[in-house]
Order: sequence, then structure tokens, then C-alpha cells
Amino acid sequence: MDPSFTAEQDEIRRTLRELLHKRCGFEELRAAVGTPAGHDRALWTVLAEQLGLPGLALSEAYGGVGCPVTDLALAAEELGRALAPSPFLATSVLAAPLILALGTDAQRTAVLPRLADGSLTAALAVPAPRLTTALALTCANDGAWAGDGRAGGIQARRTGDGWRLYGEAAQVLDGHSAGLLVVAAHTGGFVRSRVLLFLVPGDAPGLVRTRQTALDATRPQGRVQLRDVAAEPLGGEDGDVTGALAAVGNSAAAVLACEAVGAAGRVLERTVEYAGQREQFGRAIGSFQAVQHRLADVYVALQAARSAAYYAAWAAGHGERAGGLALAQALQALRTAAGEAIQVHGGIGFTWEHEAHLYFKRAAGDDLLFGPVHRLRAHAADEAGLFAGAEVAV
Repeated sequence: MDPSFTAEQDEIRRTLRELLHKRCGFEELRAAVGTPAGHDRALWTVLAEQLGLPGLALSEAYGGVGCPVTDLALAAEELGRALAPSPFLATSVLAAPLILALGTDAQRTAVLPRLADGSLTAALAVPAPRLTTALALTCANDGAWAGDGRAGGIQARRTGDGWRLYGEAAQVLDGHSAGLLVVAAHTGGFVRSRVLLFLVPGDAPGLVRTRQTALDATRPQGRVQLRDVAAEPLGGEDGDVTGALAAVGNSAAAVLACEAVGAAGRVLERTVEYAGQREQFGRAIGSFQAVQHRLADVYVALQAARSAAYYAAWAAGHGERAGGLALAQALQALRTAAGEAIQVHGGIGFTWEHEAHLYFKRAAGDDLLFGPVHRLRAHAADEAGLFAGAEVAV
């Protein structure tokens, strides 16, 4: 791999950072998460029209830019620095690649251009807490996780005029506001059980959606209830759904890792800045060796996580799996950086209103949604056969 970035990639990062600095400060961020959608729709429009962010990784045939996964990950790093709440992850990282991989020509033509120009947002609806299972990040996704093969989760049944869905999915990223849902549903009962993906418009009759209170308000989530809702299968019924989900999970993990690295880098910058301003015993606390050592440890962990995230993004574009392990490294680095930020900021750092807690909540929330870290690492070790044949001492 070539570790250097192209001029175009540097330009994407610079332009996005400048825009977010102007439009997504902490005052704007708090106002955005308080809206019903949970994000600033005007900012999303600007990101779509000026930067083409929603269609960054989609081909030009569908109105996209045609960039590799690395460009998507670099954009996510800048979004992570600002903790910018947006439909980027749900739409561009999770839903759009699934529609591209499994959808029919008609479905791609009808949906992808609207996703690329930002006029339509989408969300992947998977029963909580099975998202990491569906994306093959913490275990194999070859089971009946969408409905457990029995009542519960989301069930699909065939009728004379198509398919009908019933069930519930909680903790769906942007599930309360997305214009299109990609729903994972269990079909066929015990004997012929399998998981298929279905397209459900956001205004479909029988669809009930509510926003949920989440630990991390910058990552808005919704509860999706399907009450005998008509749905269209995504692609044919013989498509490799689990394989497509696993591939999307690998690239999504790389993008999430870069996003976490961006957040960790920003909170470390703010902490170092504050350590040079806060005084104790007549001198800045940043001059104390103990504080320097703690922040140096954070910096080393951050740089290791950044290297792993960049490699995972490159590897995802070349058909290799490294996303899960990179995500584990990045989430651990973010949690460490946010925790040290609270400690160094002292009394004000322990108040919920301080910005350090926004980063800490992002770290804890992502660990709950996409982890935990030890399971990400354990599954990566199993995939690599790291402990195959090893005897466990009792």
C-alpha cells in the first residue's frame, strides 16, 4: 500500500474541515441534535451540493463521484472531528452499498441517484442489538438473526401481491427520519429459514417510527415498527445477502475507525490546549511530567489507531478484511482520549454540559452499537485462525 494521499484526497479533507468549522461548532451541534431529525438538514444539503459527500463512493453512472473507500473514510475522519450529526453513516456507508450490491437495475436506477444528490436518505433496519452480527463484525452472520426463526425481530411473509413485513427494530441509525428503509427480515420459518433485505418507503402505510433517546445524541436512532407493511425485495431472492452484509460491514468498520480517529485526534488537541492554559501551583498543568506522560500515551495510541484505520480503508478497497480489528483499536483510542480529556479538564470536565462529554458519549455509544471492543478483537482473531489448535489451560 502507498501511505501517501493524493492531492484530491487532501483537498477533500481540507474543504470538509473548513466547512464543518464554519457550520458545525458546538453551539450549532447542540441545536442540530435537538431537532426532530437529529441533524442539520441545511448542512446536509450543503455537503451534498458543494462536496458531493453522499455519493462520494457511488459510481458516476448513478450520479456519484466514483471515489474509493479510502476517500469515504477520510471524509468520515473529518466528520468525526466535529462530531457532525448527519445521515452520512446510515445512507452512504450502510444502505447505499447494499442497494448497489444486491439491487436490480431498476432499483439502482430509481434509488441511487437520489441518494447521491442528497435528496433521499436511507437507513439499514436490523433488530437491536444485532447490527454487529448482521455486519459480521463480532460473529458469523449466517444465522437467523433477523427474527431468530420464531416470533420476534422482523418477519416476512409472501402474499398474493408481494411481501408483507411485521415486527420491530430498535436502535436503527436515522431510522426515524430516513426516506427509505432497507429492512432485514426473516423468511421461511424453521425449515427454510433465511434472511432477505426489503425496501420500504418512509411513508409506507403501517410503518410507525419514533426517535429514541440515545446515550450519544450526535448519533440519532429510531424505533421502527412494521405492522403488516408492504415491501419490495432488494434484488432477487437468490442473492447473497449475508455475503453482501459482511462486505459492507468490513468497509463500514474501516470508515467508523477513521471517524473515531478523527474524534480522538480533536479531543486530544483540545486537551493539550487546555493543559497549557489551566494553572495549578502557579504553573500550567501541561508542564507537569505526569500530565505529559498521560497525554503522550494517548498520542501513541491515537497514531497506532490511525495507521490501522488507514490500512483497513485501503484493504477494504482491495477485497481484504481488516475493518473489525481497526475499529477495535480506534474505539479504544477514542475512549482513552475522551477519558483523559475529562480528567485533565478537572471540575468542569465532569459536567455533562462540557464538550468533552460529547466525545466520551460518542466513544461509549459506538462501543455499544458496533462493539464491544473485546468481541471485535475476538472475532478478528477467529477469522485469522490466530488460536486455531491452541489448548486452553484450566
